[in-house]
Amino acid sequence: MARNAVPQTYANHRRVVVGYHIVTFFILFINLIWSVVQAFRHVSVGAVVTVLLAVALFLLFFYARVFALAVQDRVIRLEMRLRLQQVLPADLQGRIGEITRGQFVALRFASDAELPALVRKVLDAHITDKKQIKLMIKEWVPDYLRA
Repeated sequence: MARNAVPQTYANHRRVVVGYHIVTFFILFINLIWSVVQAFRHVSVGAVVTVLLAVALFLLFFYARVFALAVQDRVIRLEMRLRLQQVLPADLQGRIGEITRGQFVALRFASDAELPALVRKVLDAHITDKKQIKLMIKEWVPDYLRA
């Protein structure tokens, strides 16, 4: 079944890539543990280098995800700024600069019709919790192009 064959909702919007999030994570984790155990059993310069390499690979796994999400969030922020300029009434357009990165990320799932009221509510009530904002969305607009 294609990834977008099922309509996206709050309940299923998180993307898990099994090969990355599960398989690669556990392979790197097992490698790290194995390297540390072997280094304690057979202390040598080679064993220490192997542990350092295992740590570096584990860090690379996490930073690759963090960097990709940071770029994605920047694109979402830009896309949402453009979208909000088109759908918000004049009094709210001046407040676009008050919206945080997390609020942009959560608001992107709202339909154009409900976006003005939702932005007003989020800003006036100072709601910053992404989950809370997403749960307030009535008409979910899917985003299948996530990193």
